[in-house]
Amino acid sequence: MKNLERIVLDPAVMGGKPCIKGVRVTVGTIIGLLASGYSNEDILKMYPYLQIEDLKEALAYAAWRSEEIEVPLAIA
Repeated sequence: MKNLERIVLDPAVMGGKPCIKGVRVTVGTIIGLLASGYSNEDILKMYPYLQIEDLKEALAYAAWRSEEIEVPLAIA
């Protein structure tokens, strides 16, 4: 994944969930709204401090994350 400019993961903010930088809106919130049928314009009206680039990067991050493979650690 390219360097994220708008998504941050900070344990002190929203329990470490990926969020839009500088605000407490999670990637999950944005993806959930899109999946529920809200348009980009609807979301930007609900969260006027967001920009379209925030929504695009949230979607790109979610797509990238969904392709990651988690492998359990072997216990010795």
